[in-house]
Amino acid sequence: MERKQTKVVNIGDVGIGGDNPIRVQSMCNTDTRDVLSTVMQITQLADAGCEIVRLAVPDDKAAAALPAICEQSPVPLIADIHFDHRLALAALDAGIDGLRINPGNIGNESKIDTVVRAAMDKGAPIRIGVNGGSLEKDLLAKHGGPTPEAMVESGLRHVALLEKRGFHDIKISLKTSSVLNTIAAYKLMTEEVDYPLHIGITEAGTLVRGAVKSAVGLGILLHDGIGDTLRVSLTHDPVAEIGVAYEILRSLGLRERGPEIISCPTCGRTEIRLIELAEQVEEALRGVKEVFTVAVMGCVVNGPGEAKEADIGIAGGRGLGIIFKKGEVVRKVKGDENLLPEFMKEIEAFIRERRS
Repeated sequence: MERKQTKVVNIGDVGIGGDNPIRVQSMCNTDTRDVLSTVMQITQLADAGCEIVRLAVPDDKAAAALPAICEQSPVPLIADIHFDHRLALAALDAGIDGLRINPGNIGNESKIDTVVRAAMDKGAPIRIGVNGGSLEKDLLAKHGGPTPEAMVESGLRHVALLEKRGFHDIKISLKTSSVLNTIAAYKLMTEEVDYPLHIGITEAGTLVRGAVKSAVGLGILLHDGIGDTLRVSLTHDPVAEIGVAYEILRSLGLRERGPEIISCPTCGRTEIRLIELAEQVEEALRGVKEVFTVAVMGCVVNGPGEAKEADIGIAGGRGLGIIFKKGEVVRKVKGDENLLPEFMKEIEAFIRERRS
């Protein structure tokens, strides 16, 4: 994979584009006016590996809460602004690290001027966020709907508004709920600009459906070298988006975070509660940042061999489990009730060795 080289833009202390890692982003679903719950969710997202968090700023009360939120946030924050340029100015004054706006919908030319000058003074990048569900009416009429070409033309229209004001700290997103249209739009845009691209499939759906659609769409784009930041949009706890994002990146060899769980799909030879065991191991390791592979296999015949490259693993049989490292058996555990606690003891010892 050869990644498209883009301009470097800094959001707070996080660099995006160029040779920077592909950054993982999410958005709070809390009421921004509630400082405590918003900061709590930002912290949870950061602990899961999120590097940039976006906040909705729908009104003056939400904007008034931003100074306290910015002061306590462990990661850079982006304010999501629509229609009201005053909210963008208030967010910048509050210390926000970046804006997500469409310059064309925040007011007349003088209001755009004011926001761009303020963003330039604060060193805050602007993400132009094109969404297939809110394209300009003239573009919908021209292209016959929210086509990839319509989305790109909308994005370039907004880029021009910023560029003619001498503003170039720009990031662009082109999102629809259609995987194919989203892929096509980004491929068209990457031929037009060298600004960093934020990729995602919007309104992707609930946990499983959304993860699948995001994995397909983002995986294709990333494999083609497109994308500098990404968000997996799920109708779920936003913290879950981070795990899915890192698994997508890991599967393409782009980034790694935390253990990789290898587990078999179960079959007629399975003689332990494998699904339950695999889920319990995954949950127990959720907060671990070290990168290593853990195998949870249901067959003592083929398990160690099938997962012989795993750093540590367990293969279950009738009334026992075999714990192995790199395919070599290290001990046996008797009793189904002992499999999880004894395996976790071995994993914890393994982690301590790696940290020492």
